[in-house]
Amino acid sequence: MIAIIDYGMGNLRSVQKGFERVGFEAVVTADPRVVLEADRIVLPGVGAFPDCMKNLEQGGFVEPLLKVLQDGRPFLGICLGLQLLFSESEEFGIHKGLNVIPGRVVRFPEGMEEFGEELKVPHMGWNQLSVKRRPPVLAGIEDGANFYFVHSFYVQPEDASVVATTTDYGIEFCSSIWKDNIVATQFHPEKSQQKGLTILKNFGAMK
Repeated sequence: MIAIIDYGMGNLRSVQKGFERVGFEAVVTADPRVVLEADRIVLPGVGAFPDCMKNLEQGGFVEPLLKVLQDGRPFLGICLGLQLLFSESEEFGIHKGLNVIPGRVVRFPEGMEEFGEELKVPHMGWNQLSVKRRPPVLAGIEDGANFYFVHSFYVQPEDASVVATTTDYGIEFCSSIWKDNIVATQFHPEKSQQKGLTILKNFGAMK
């Protein structure tokens, strides 16, 4: 069973429908006990980092999340679900994250340009992945494949070995990470058409 954590911040139904389309049962749950019993965990998220952390804490999800990660169960973080794994974020001040992946969440710099034109923040739309390490969820995804992004902040891991893919948007930034049972993406698989469904299918098949 795949548990999609409902802590009030995320496009949960579209993630659930994505799993259903590729043949996997997924439940949206606001119950930490269901998270503890699940075979696989998905942490989506949209919105502001401090609000997400507050909701995770108030919903009683932090300890169950840390336990299932330590147990080695497959975990997929999406967008803010990636950022929350890190030590801290600079969004609206400095705020502590789950500290599962050492590093920071920082804002895109002002004045980024491409081909002489200023790039807008948030980074919104389709962009390419450059594969650095290939986790199981990227099986069948070619280098340079396009996925859908919506974000103003990006992650800076302290350990470069956790970087699975990077993407260029004014700068080269980490667009997904992989460490043991943990995979997390800055892009949205559930909004990325067939290639996104491939990632969800691969995750559903992870042992």
